[in-house]
Amino acid sequence: MSIDQWAISVMESLGVFGAALLVAIESLFPPIPSELILPLAGFTASRGSFDLVSVIIATTVGSLVGAVVLYYLGRLIGEERLVHLANRIPFMSGADVTTAMGWFHRFGPMAVLIGRFIPIVRSLISIPAGIDRMRLWLFLLLTAIGSGIWNTLFVVLGFVLGENWVVVEDIASRYSRAVLVIAIIVVVAFIVWRVVRMARRRRAVEQTGSANDEQV
Repeated sequence: MSIDQWAISVMESLGVFGAALLVAIESLFPPIPSELILPLAGFTASRGSFDLVSVIIATTVGSLVGAVVLYYLGRLIGEERLVHLANRIPFMSGADVTTAMGWFHRFGPMAVLIGRFIPIVRSLISIPAGIDRMRLWLFLLLTAIGSGIWNTLFVVLGFVLGENWVVVEDIASRYSRAVLVIAIIVVVAFIVWRVVRMARRRRAVEQTGSANDEQV
C-alpha cells in the first residue's frame, strides 16, 4: 500500500481525528511531507468523509500538537547542551550556536511565523523557539496563524481538485526540492567559510609563533 492510500484509509477510518494525527506525525517527522497529507485531507473531505471546515481545524490542531512537542524538546535540550554538542561537531562551534540564538531571540516571532511556510523548517523552527523559551502563548498564536494559512491553502486545493489532488502535490514537491537545494548550497557555503576561516587562523598562529622565535 502506498503512503497516499494508507493516509486516505487512516482519514476515512478515523475521520478528522485521523487527519489531525497524520499532520501531527508530519510535524514531528519532516520526511513525511505536509504537501502530500494536506491535499489528501482535502480530497478525502471531497468524498464526504468529513466537512471542509472541520478538517482545516483538525489539521491545524495537529500542527500545534507536533509543534508543542518539538518546542518542549528544545526547552529540554537548552542552549548550554546545544553549545556543548556544537563544539563536538566538525566545522561548528558553540559560538555559532550562541550567535544564532542571539539572532533568534531578536527575530524569533517573525522566524516562527515565516518558518511555517518553508518545508522542513516548518517543523524544526519549533526547537529554537523552545531553546529560547519563547512565551508559549505567543508561540502557539504564531504557529496557529502560519500553520492555519498553510493548511487551509493545501486542504482547499485538494478539496477543489478532487481526484486531481496530485497536481497540488507535484507543484509543492517542486517547491520543496528548490528549498532543499538552496539549503544544501547554504550548508556547503557555511562549511567552506569555516574551513577557510580555520586555515587563516592556523596561518596567523604559525606566523605569530615564527615572529616570536625570531625575536628570541
